[in-house]
Amino acid sequence: METLNPVDSHIPAFFSLFSVIYVIGYFVAFRNWNPKHRPDATSCLISLAHGTPAVVLAMYALFTNLPTGFASQNSKSDNLALDFSIAYFTVDLLHYLVLLPGDVLFIAHHIATLFVFVTCRYMVFHGAFAIMVLLVLAEVTSALQNIWTLAGLRRADLALASNVHRILSPPFYVLYSIMRVVLGPLFFLKMSIYYLSGQADDVIPRWISFSWIVVVGGAILVSIMWILNLWLELVREIKGIGGKKER
Repeated sequence: METLNPVDSHIPAFFSLFSVIYVIGYFVAFRNWNPKHRPDATSCLISLAHGTPAVVLAMYALFTNLPTGFASQNSKSDNLALDFSIAYFTVDLLHYLVLLPGDVLFIAHHIATLFVFVTCRYMVFHGAFAIMVLLVLAEVTSALQNIWTLAGLRRADLALASNVHRILSPPFYVLYSIMRVVLGPLFFLKMSIYYLSGQADDVIPRWISFSWIVVVGGAILVSIMWILNLWLELVREIKGIGGKKER
């Protein structure tokens, strides 16, 4: 089993990077925004800085370490991608704990996600393949989602923001549904079957792999419920517009 060398950790550098982006967002980019929306907007900014680069890092790790599998040892590129995401989720978690402590769902999500990343990176040193695939599926929608969210925060007072939010809603919902409702659950099923079979027990303790299944399964379920609610809202809006035209 690989022995952890603290020097190999990229978390301090990435943590500093996301912290600087956060400070710039909160005190410069969004300084004139409504105080109610300022924290959410800043969180979106660091999420934008994380999402697409995380996909690139994860895909690089996947394609440079073939063949690989659910019990494969983590590579240096896997560790780089994991450290990048650990740093982001840590900064965003601190953001929620300080500014939005009542948002229990997001806080729980970030803690659970960090548990998966940290145990994979710094405890078992195996299993990053599954996390890289899930990271791609989760973050490939990040850019679109964050722009959509930022536009939504200002749609009540800016016509441009309202139009952007309205135009982006259908394509964002479709892409999110494909990744989180179709591909995500299919990969999760394959991952769960493998880990529950015990084939990875020699390198990943059963309690850790089982906890990964619980965390990922819970995240997928919440995502499905969230996007379903958005689809229902969109249908109601379309019906409402249609009803007004008929009158």
